[in-house]
Amino acid sequence: MTFNPFAGLPEDRKSLYSQSQNGVYRTGDKTSPISVILVSSGSRGNKLLFRYPFQRVPECPSSVTAKQRSPYALITTGDVVEDPDGDSRFSDIILATILATKSEMCGKKFELKIDNVRFVGHPTLLQHPSIIQVSKTDPSPKREMPTMILFSVVFALRANADPSVISCMHNLSRRIAIAMQHEERRCQYLTREAKLMLAVQDEITTVTETDGSPQSPFRQILPKCKLARDLKEAYDSLCTTGVVRLHINNWLEVSFCLPHKIHRIGGAYIPPEALERSLKAIRPYHALLLLESEKALLSQLPLDCSPAMVRLIKTCSAVKNLQQLAQDADLALLQIFQIAAHLVYWGKAIIIYPLCENNVYMLSPHANICLYSPLAEQFAQQFAGHDLPSMLAKFSLPVALAEFRNPLEALAQEAQLIQMVVWMLQRRLLIQLHTYVCLLVAPSEGEPGLRDEDPPLAARVGGRSLSTPSALSFGSPTSSDDMTLTSPSMDNSSAELLPGGDSPLNKRMTETLLASLSEHERQVILNIPAAQNPEDLRMFARLLHYFRGHHHLEEIMYNENMRRSQLKTLFDKFRSVLVVTNHEDPIISIFQSPME
Repeated sequence: MTFNPFAGLPEDRKSLYSQSQNGVYRTGDKTSPISVILVSSGSRGNKLLFRYPFQRVPECPSSVTAKQRSPYALITTGDVVEDPDGDSRFSDIILATILATKSEMCGKKFELKIDNVRFVGHPTLLQHPSIIQVSKTDPSPKREMPTMILFSVVFALRANADPSVISCMHNLSRRIAIAMQHEERRCQYLTREAKLMLAVQDEITTVTETDGSPQSPFRQILPKCKLARDLKEAYDSLCTTGVVRLHINNWLEVSFCLPHKIHRIGGAYIPPEALERSLKAIRPYHALLLLESEKALLSQLPLDCSPAMVRLIKTCSAVKNLQQLAQDADLALLQIFQIAAHLVYWGKAIIIYPLCENNVYMLSPHANICLYSPLAEQFAQQFAGHDLPSMLAKFSLPVALAEFRNPLEALAQEAQLIQMVVWMLQRRLLIQLHTYVCLLVAPSEGEPGLRDEDPPLAARVGGRSLSTPSALSFGSPTSSDDMTLTSPSMDNSSAELLPGGDSPLNKRMTETLLASLSEHERQVILNIPAAQNPEDLRMFARLLHYFRGHHHLEEIMYNENMRRSQLKTLFDKFRSVLVVTNHEDPIISIFQSPME
């Protein structure tokens, strides 16, 4: 499943590559390639078939001498012929020699570092049929077997490029090579394109020798060769959007996404490892927020995309959690996770908590609050009678959506409020705050505090795995207070506690749950008035492993099948030893930060 990389792309981003014809790339951008090179090896030797951007043509010796007529003349930027950080100092013959590997290296990752340039590719062997086609009427049979033995699509990168960028570039090189190898076996596509490229190079060489004016053969190859235009398009896409979508020989589709270009915060990219960790931490109580309209997303899907993808996009809503979405779309929860992760990876959606009246939002510290920003104009056009600065001012301090509800207003106004919040979340103008609880017992007068050798509470309480359950009982909550989705029973969970607060079994289980605390901590908790109620004490004991600031209120509600009101009542009863904080969910915080 791929998307059209230029659908809805702003004009300013399309113009980022306006200088690529001169071989200029974004200085300091370690995620953009320096150039793309196509080399081959065969019976005619090693050949550099195409490179882009074009190598700067050297000037005539006489003009260079005229410019440097004075040994004391100041060398300006225009006098510099070569880019010390690029590959322009390598001639075509040198690149063909060092990049066309031996047959033994085919099918493996190729990586070569020379000074401050790193070449990454995937040499591919062309396995042609050994049968020689002979014509029965022609007395002099001709060999139909191509002379090319291997080829490689190589990307030149900065030597200090991140290893994850290098791995992504090798992946793209391998995908293009596989498609070209398939088309070569099917209809000798690469052989035809290579002959065309070499013919143009020979023609330009002849013209250069005749009139003495140097020309770049690759500039003449572009309008005549489809493969050259595909490689140029791949380079342009990598330098701008990071989304590559090619159709090799107008037949095989090659799609690729460079996450370093799509997921960026304040000029720096999100490491793919951090993105992968967040995607692995998605839970059934999370929701999927599409960043584009349903119609726009569906128009970008290929014709042979998965029907499950179309069904999910049509069913997706910011007020549905993933478990509800799986039920409404009639898909397995695991499949919903996979499609959601795919959409997030391609920058088409983000993970949020489902919208409900108890959600607390505040203005993002990175939000653009200019009065006449493009976002303000878009907001005014979409929501007539409302302006973005006034709406953002309402979220200057953390506020719950329930505070905007007015019983006297029509339902249409409430629906419009939800649409405005969704619009601001899509533009990363708001962040959501969650409630976290930490157990904090004041030390006794004789104890100076926690000693260095004492383990922290998280280690003493013990952490139980809160991974996504493999089997879930579906529910249909209508509001945040009714979110009582059922999950399988956990160790030491409430399922084992029997009714009847004074039973010996329940007392022993409560004592077992509190055994991880120190004697002083147990005494302080037992002296709280609410601890005299066996039910409250049992509930506190069974939730003890959540009171370490790692699990927010909604996660506890989901895992323990409890209502928000129950938890808040418990927190209030034990407020003398519990510290309540509000901050972002680290799992989805990277999706709420503003993109570059």
